[in-house]
Amino acid sequence: MEKFGKSQSMKRSEDIRFLTGHGRYIDDIAPEGALHAVLLRAPVAHATITALDVSAARDSDGVALVLTVDDLLAADMQINMPGAVVDNRDGSKGAQPERPLLARGKLRHVGEPVALIVAETLHQARDAAELIELEYDELPAHMGLHTGGEAIHAEAPDNRAFDWGMGDEAATNAAFETAARVVRLEVGDNRVIVNAMEGRGCFAEWDGTRMHVAFNGQGVWGIKGEMAQALGLAEENVRITNPDVGGGFGMKAASYNEYFVVAQAARLLGKPVRWISERTEGMLSDHAGRDLVTMAELAFDQNNRILGYRIHTACNLGAYNSGFGQPIQTLLFSKVLTGTYDIPAAYMRVEGFYTNTTQVDAYRGAGRPEAIYVLERVIDRAARELGLDPIELRKINFIKEFPYLTPTGETYDVGDFPRVLDHAIADADVAGFAARREKSEAEGKLRGLGLCFYIESILGDPSEDVKVEFTPEGGATIYVGTQSNGQGHETVIAKFLSDQTGIPFEKIAFVQGDSDLIPTGGGTGGSRSVTTQANVTLAAVSKMIAGFSAFFAEEAGVAPEQVSFDDERFRAEGSNLTPTLLDLAEMARAKGRDDLLTWKVRDKIAARSYPNGAHFAEVEIERDTGVAKVVKYTVVDDFGNLINPMLAEGQVHGGVAQGLGQALCENVVFDEDGQLLSASFMDYALPRADDMPFIRFDVEPVPSIGNPMGMKGCGEAGTVGALAAVSNAVQDALWPLGIRQVDMPFTPMRLWSLMGGAKLAAE
Repeated sequence: MEKFGKSQSMKRSEDIRFLTGHGRYIDDIAPEGALHAVLLRAPVAHATITALDVSAARDSDGVALVLTVDDLLAADMQINMPGAVVDNRDGSKGAQPERPLLARGKLRHVGEPVALIVAETLHQARDAAELIELEYDELPAHMGLHTGGEAIHAEAPDNRAFDWGMGDEAATNAAFETAARVVRLEVGDNRVIVNAMEGRGCFAEWDGTRMHVAFNGQGVWGIKGEMAQALGLAEENVRITNPDVGGGFGMKAASYNEYFVVAQAARLLGKPVRWISERTEGMLSDHAGRDLVTMAELAFDQNNRILGYRIHTACNLGAYNSGFGQPIQTLLFSKVLTGTYDIPAAYMRVEGFYTNTTQVDAYRGAGRPEAIYVLERVIDRAARELGLDPIELRKINFIKEFPYLTPTGETYDVGDFPRVLDHAIADADVAGFAARREKSEAEGKLRGLGLCFYIESILGDPSEDVKVEFTPEGGATIYVGTQSNGQGHETVIAKFLSDQTGIPFEKIAFVQGDSDLIPTGGGTGGSRSVTTQANVTLAAVSKMIAGFSAFFAEEAGVAPEQVSFDDERFRAEGSNLTPTLLDLAEMARAKGRDDLLTWKVRDKIAARSYPNGAHFAEVEIERDTGVAKVVKYTVVDDFGNLINPMLAEGQVHGGVAQGLGQALCENVVFDEDGQLLSASFMDYALPRADDMPFIRFDVEPVPSIGNPMGMKGCGEAGTVGALAAVSNAVQDALWPLGIRQVDMPFTPMRLWSLMGGAKLAAE
């Protein structure tokens, strides 16, 4: 064991196979001879289906099967996919329309699956799809975040899915009535497509009794129950697996139509069936993110202390309710509504609207990045209107005493926001910004400085599972309930087990994503994975050490209380034996003590933890072209204790890149008829290497008391901070021109037009 290697940076062991082409992604591991599936998708956003003739497709060369919703119903499948429902402010339930696996009666967004075609080759399946005759009467599309228009669902005749509220409305209104100053800002949060490196895909195989579905998702247990229900099978007859996954970002957390229909095809044919999404197909059918507009208001007293925070958000749910499987109200700003500020009263109202766009995942549609983005935008605006330094206004209103109960019921355990911010101020050389701005102006450029101080919370299931099994070869295998989507779990969790037990890292095998091998688990999402998995692993280690200590005491002929373990070896007074865990496992195997060779534990973290940090962005804008560049970026995070600081920094780099992509260039565009105009990388602008600045990263840890490791999570931190930091920097650059409203994405055309309009107004 590396005796002094705990919590030190180390390279990811899994990268060797990834970089040498030995990754096991879904399209790599489909069974040999598997048939190919293709989806016929809706060509229009809204229409009534009048005819669907698949006979020619069924007779086409190589075609084994064509499925429509009528075929699924004839097979007694449960065709209605689950969707989260929220209570309205008046106590009634929000709309809960049917979301069929394949279109039934109507088409509700471009790309909605209508029929599945299975053939011997991919080309034969594609050719057959062209032979399907789909007739429909087109209906007007509803694309706005407002009531009225052509109803998409009978259950929501005004197209409003819900009208939900949270907080103390009366106290918040009273705070605004007595305020010395109220600041308001409408904040737009543009829609983005996830564009994971690996598109969604699956394969299914049926042995006559059990269904095995492999898909590239963020966990296997949620879909296991849904698959059993859809197919009418007992859960023990369903096996779900996740192989290596090339990016998830929340988009792959939900179950999708294709997985269930491909499974039914495999059951009917008795042969494995595979499907993988093409890029444009994914842009049409994957859950998108953001797409909401918020009116945010802050009430201040005469000393610039915040009295109340009130927001009204309209968010786009797309054509159907999210199938993410959690109540929407747990995802809509609720965990970080008040951010890092001491706010006595807060209230939010959220209205969700159905539109004829692809389904929006509620988690990404109105979650923590959006919450912090809105709050940090409006507090930055308040600083400008109050004539204060934005840094100073934040410091005045920071929470300073912990634990702190927020108006939304969250209890922040620990934090030292002023210390984290001061560290970031020094790293970002805020004192030198004025000189850098002068230099930019001399070169004909505008320069702005933007700050975001974020906080988020670990969401999802606080419980997790683990199994540690000692192998005859002299090593151990750890089975986990989380699921890596590229974050480095294979290295991080195995290293954590190694640190706690002394088992050499290279002798630990890592297994994830198989519902047959571990009975339950929470998957990945919400920055939960490492904290929950490390917590349950620590609980397993504790039981393991106790069990082997008793065994060693028996073998050494000493009392159990005489045995100690130093994270590497067992020792006992009066004995010169110093066995390792692997030594004792070998002895236990030889003596038939199989009870000591496998350890299964499910454990729950005591409380949420709250990673937080400061992001400073500096942006230069060319006056003549409107081109904006992020030229300096600084992050100081409080992630609590870290297992692998290098991988944490990598997570932040990736998150910042994602946030900068949305801020600078990414944007989903539909026309008035619901056709996606940004359906390829020719039209949807992803950030490139030359869009990214050097990112300075540092930590200022305040260990959490909500879990024994003092961890806080870090998966989404980069994105949460980047959106507002860049937006506030752009606003700072344009403020001297009299421009008071800027919204992402800050494309050259948008900024050039804003500056041109400001120039005309000045003339």
